[in-house]
Amino acid sequence: MLKIFLSFQKSVPGNRRWHFVCVLLVVAVALSICLSLPCWTAETQSSEKGSYFPRRGDWEKRRPEEMGMDSRLLKEAVSFAVSNEWTGPKDLKISITQAFEREPFGELLGPTKDRGETNGMVIKDGYIVAEWGDTKRVDMTFSASKSYLSTTCGLALDDGLIYNVHDRVKEYVLDGKFDSEHNAKIEWHHLLNQTSDWSGTLWDKPDWSDRPPRNVTWDDLRNRPLKEPGTSYKYNDVRVNLLAYSLLQVWRKPLPMVLKDRIMDPIGASSTWRWHGYRNSWVLIDGVQMQSVSGGGHWGGGFFICTEDHARFGLLFLRQGQWKDKQLISKQWIKMLRVPSPANPNYGYMWWLNTGQTQIPSAPESVYYAAGFGGNYVVIDEEHDLLIIVRWVGSTKTLDGIVQRVLASIQSD
Repeated sequence: MLKIFLSFQKSVPGNRRWHFVCVLLVVAVALSICLSLPCWTAETQSSEKGSYFPRRGDWEKRRPEEMGMDSRLLKEAVSFAVSNEWTGPKDLKISITQAFEREPFGELLGPTKDRGETNGMVIKDGYIVAEWGDTKRVDMTFSASKSYLSTTCGLALDDGLIYNVHDRVKEYVLDGKFDSEHNAKIEWHHLLNQTSDWSGTLWDKPDWSDRPPRNVTWDDLRNRPLKEPGTSYKYNDVRVNLLAYSLLQVWRKPLPMVLKDRIMDPIGASSTWRWHGYRNSWVLIDGVQMQSVSGGGHWGGGFFICTEDHARFGLLFLRQGQWKDKQLISKQWIKMLRVPSPANPNYGYMWWLNTGQTQIPSAPESVYYAAGFGGNYVVIDEEHDLLIIVRWVGSTKTLDGIVQRVLASIQSD
């Protein structure tokens, strides 16, 4: 390029060389400005509402007042959360044993971990406006794992591995688990909203042994009349684990790999999260031993994750499945998971709903959330472009108190 320039310069008369150099400089400056425009545009867009996405390892913080919030009232929400920490033992083996001591076959099969202190984050318009406690600590998250599990089903639908949620699972799982007259009727839809009433044993846990009603004998439970799929809701981890097993049969690779490649890596999650199964939940898929994961920590296992990674996952759903310029999971799936089950209007596809504002009275009816034992919550509020993640705060009544105070800080502006 330099040789061409020097050759051209010699061919130009002396009185025109200076003019040529000036024109060349103007062109160079203009080109430099043009090349910088995409970066300037990206920075400008990142400040627009709903367009900010945190980079891996870096999440921008904003003062509450910058986001139209009252910092004093927001501090009250944080103080309320801290003062209402879950009272269960920090040794979660003890907590689980105490909570489910009435259950037969209650042996722990997966790992557990002592929990940390209460902690959490409040995200407004994508930015951190409040956080407390150790948000980088990895803890069990119990049934909030179910929302991650249903996500792998949504991805299977997006990819066409499952054609329709109303397909019968027996068309995909061919090893006998759905061969009985009753089980053959079960659709993916029923497993997702916990209305299948699947009958059987998985990982040495009979379906009837999970959360049995009081004053009923084991024989009564074993011989109970089965309910038509879709007609009766029953929160049941055996059947949730059956969904995980069935999705493993569809994906033909471990679900944590699916989630890592398709969701967690693209949203910039850390490398600290783990998704565990049980010591006896290994199966042979295409000649390879793979572990079928659990959808909660009822018998140990499930999702172990830090609050910041929880928040990234929640932000993906707050943004309708989009992260920056990529649609990681379809908007159609986001819509589907929020459809109330006729058997339980407060439950969708392994996300809790706020139908009639009965679960979180202070929040809009449109709010939906992941929830786990011990007070693990990921609350998604599209109406206020708000995300609330709390760990170890007890019941939904406590959660409602936190949400009430956070929303008050917005409304007071």
